Amino acid sequence: MVDNQIDTFTIEQINLFQQQELKKLLLYLATNSPFYKKVFAAHNVTPDKINTIEDLQKLPFTTKEDLQKYSKDFICVPPAAIIDYVTTSGTMGEPVTIALTDKDLDRLAYNEYNSFRITGGSNADIYQLMTTMDRRFMAGLAYFLGARRLGAGIVRVGNGIPELQWDTIKRISPTVIICVPSFILKLIEYAESKGIDYKNSSVKKAICIGEPLRNEDFSLNTLGKKIADKWNIQLFSTYASSEMAAAFTECSAGQGGHLQADLLLIEIVDEHDQPVRSGETGELVITTLGMEAMPLLRFKTGDICRIYTESCSCGRHTPRISPVLGRKKQLIKYKGTTLYPSYLYDILDTIDQVHSYQIEIFTNNIGTDEILIKIGCTTFSESLEKEIKDHFRAKLRVTPNIQFENIETLNKLVYPEMSRKPVKFIDKRISLT
Repeated sequence: MVDNQIDTFTIEQINLFQQQELKKLLLYLATNSPFYKKVFAAHNVTPDKINTIEDLQKLPFTTKEDLQKYSKDFICVPPAAIIDYVTTSGTMGEPVTIALTDKDLDRLAYNEYNSFRITGGSNADIYQLMTTMDRRFMAGLAYFLGARRLGAGIVRVGNGIPELQWDTIKRISPTVIICVPSFILKLIEYAESKGIDYKNSSVKKAICIGEPLRNEDFSLNTLGKKIADKWNIQLFSTYASSEMAAAFTECSAGQGGHLQADLLLIEIVDEHDQPVRSGETGELVITTLGMEAMPLLRFKTGDICRIYTESCSCGRHTPRISPVLGRKKQLIKYKGTTLYPSYLYDILDTIDQVHSYQIEIFTNNIGTDEILIKIGCTTFSESLEKEIKDHFRAKLRVTPNIQFENIETLNKLVYPEMSRKPVKFIDKRISLT
């Protein structure tokens, strides 16, 4: 793909570009996609009837369940054209396999190249990759391809093993680390225990994946503050998914993840599937542009966030999305209070005695949501349990059930061998409908 600097286009130019790309996509799907051919026929819609982005509302949404049930029908190319296969993490059910052609891999590299540029990256940087490139994980591959396109150095260490991470930092002198943000706290803890002068290391930035760093108002959340208080490095949040094969990345202004408007069309819809206004909360819906193997049209991500359409202080005019507030299916209704798991995470991250945790949601014997929080700590006591419950009562007005666990035992549950990110939330609720 050719760099077109769309992030500096005017809003009118961005809309015109996306409208043109949407027309190309619709023609491509009508010709090559078994799934969308059926959708168009069922709704009596032909590509010539979709002339604007608003016209997309004539078509139904694509859901995660569609991908799980009809995955092969989404593929628009012959098997010989597929170069790489990845799968989603399966957080919300059965993992989905995503096929990528050579053109799709170029698009993936372009996406991450742009993401690095948004964070101020250049070919003078060296990126230390602290996420896996194996286990069918798209993100690790994207980071590698993006750094290569940027002309920057990259060292592929993989996840975990603080000793190896610090040895690599000492040997290679990377300027940027790419990791799950909670792992940064483990790096700091290890460095302090071994007398490593981490504050004067070569690392100047962290590009963070998988966990939010900011609150709804873009201030650092508890996890972000804990890192910033210890280590004076720039923190950049990202949001992405395998289905979109693209990322929303923060610039130095830290006011939301920038849309790469030449790769995605986005909608934010309310609980009645109607568009919301700028600054309002809703579910993120994406349409992929430039995908060859498995393009998606009006795909419901299940993630709840806000969209901001005013220009950013960095000079970009593309829309931005807020930190993800939670996943639609993870909404908890507990004793009259409605909340997302992230609200619980933010409280637990403030308590120093809590080394690790896992939240389990299940349906109790009267058919309502129940919360059990498993907490790993060095000492168990009634006073600590009371302190933890007091924190929840003060912030959320409710107190979940607490179960103390040995740190090592709980860590095996939170960081299972086959998982690509921490498993902090388990949903065991049953449907009573």
